[in-house]
Amino acid sequence: MERIYFDNAATTSLDPAVLEAMLPFMTEKFGNPSSIYSYGRESRLGIENARKSVAKILNAHPGEIFFTSGGTESSNTAISAAVRDLGCKHIISSPIEHHATLHTVEYLHHHDGVALSFVKVLPTGHIDMEHLRELLQNSTEKCLVTLMHANNEIGNLLDIHAVGNLCKEFDAIFHSDTVQTVGHYPFDLRNTPVHFVTGAGHKFHGPKGVGILYINENVKITPFIQGGSQERNMRAGTENLYGIIGFAKALEIATAEQETHSTHINGLRMYMADQLQQHIPGVAFNGDLHGKSLYTVLNVAFPKSEKSEMILFNMDINGICASGGSACTSGANAGSHVIRAINSNPNQIAVRFSFCKNNTKEEVDQVVAKLKELI
Repeated sequence: MERIYFDNAATTSLDPAVLEAMLPFMTEKFGNPSSIYSYGRESRLGIENARKSVAKILNAHPGEIFFTSGGTESSNTAISAAVRDLGCKHIISSPIEHHATLHTVEYLHHHDGVALSFVKVLPTGHIDMEHLRELLQNSTEKCLVTLMHANNEIGNLLDIHAVGNLCKEFDAIFHSDTVQTVGHYPFDLRNTPVHFVTGAGHKFHGPKGVGILYINENVKITPFIQGGSQERNMRAGTENLYGIIGFAKALEIATAEQETHSTHINGLRMYMADQLQQHIPGVAFNGDLHGKSLYTVLNVAFPKSEKSEMILFNMDINGICASGGSACTSGANAGSHVIRAINSNPNQIAVRFSFCKNNTKEEVDQVVAKLKELI
């Protein structure tokens, strides 16, 4: 059975050119980057060249880029450091954040007594900016604002500059989970009012298990993980050498092809939305499909029926990979906290389709034809 993979917001395939760049560091260039002999120095050079490459693409200083195990570690590090090191006693977040953020802020609230507020979410899935201003204005404590740049389930895009400027106005620390947008949108971090952003290689055809944390040069924090002096005393543990090389290479490729691929991918997304509306009565879309929205994600609300309740299972049987929400919680049958926050309609079943550069119009046609049979 031919597989059709429409779950790229969860993870993407490894680009062959990325694997090619990684292979020498898995075989002959395997030295420990902390060692002083030539093999070690060669590995260290590979890491520092990767850091410079990532920094240049994001328009940051190389000293602001730290390699981590991925988005979850990066967000945990930033949020915990804001409370521990930067004096933030009040966290402002939203109910539609990724669990890497939500569970961290809830932990700090319950275990460390940090005040926690959730900004209202509009029916479109966007953050209520007026309410965010109110929360900042009324807070008597130093605030950390942690809001994601693009929602991984519904694709809504945050105006990162508007939020950053608001945080600046109230002297708040701003962390943005940019896991869905690094590698998909151009960044200019020197001219973006943000203290922390995150990235994960597997969202843009890089390897799993490697990410970045950008820490603005004006921010001083202590390590989240204790141990050796790796990552300039910020992140202990032997570096994921070939992962780091792969991250940088994947980001280079994604940046070079950004315009072409974003046009292609968005074309597929809008074509599928149009085809579903034409062929499946009562279909709707969660989020802001025709507004500020991530070009890779289409969250479809199917009318609830006996058939549609089995939709993910039946698609899987037919070789179609899609998600009922965030794939990061695919083992739990709790439903999507994001969908619950914006759409309380019990008569709809949400399915997330997410696309990449390798997907085709023919695949969309096949999936729509199969959905007509299944629903």
